Amino acid sequence: MSGYRFDRLKILVVDDNAHMRKLVVTILQAFGAIQIFEAESGERALGLMRDTNPDVIILDWMMEGMTGLEFVKQVRASAQSPNPFVPIIMLTGHTHIDHVRQARDCGVNEFLAKPVSVKAIMTRLVAVIEHPRPFVRTKAYFGPCRRRRATDEYRGPERRASSPATTVE
Repeated sequence: MSGYRFDRLKILVVDDNAHMRKLVVTILQAFGAIQIFEAESGERALGLMRDTNPDVIILDWMMEGMTGLEFVKQVRASAQSPNPFVPIIMLTGHTHIDHVRQARDCGVNEFLAKPVSVKAIMTRLVAVIEHPRPFVRTKAYFGPCRRRRATDEYRGPERRASSPATTVE
């Protein structure tokens, strides 16, 4: 499937639906992952994070109690967070662009739509491994850089100066 050693990854799967957790775990096992931890709630997942220090989290949006977004906010912003830099892949059926933006603005690294496919999970895992985005901190946000690509076509008023300085002769 790929040249990655998924057996070295510790992956935390957080979903209140046992069938969905089982599906994701089975797919991860097919990739060769063996260190897979499961949580049925955000609260339980925070405890497991402290105990297991996962390399990647795959997280549902809608859960009883703490939602996926609330969990991400806790992981990214809380002083008690075991690892605010851990890559988080949001797995959800809520795929409207507003939901994608909300997840991004909370600090989600990748977004994955249900129904999930083997290829989609592999693509997101490879993305967080091969293309980790730098983290940024502002007054209102801490998480992976929300910019997906640098483009030279953009010439708007907020474009950063990237051209060489003009020299005076």
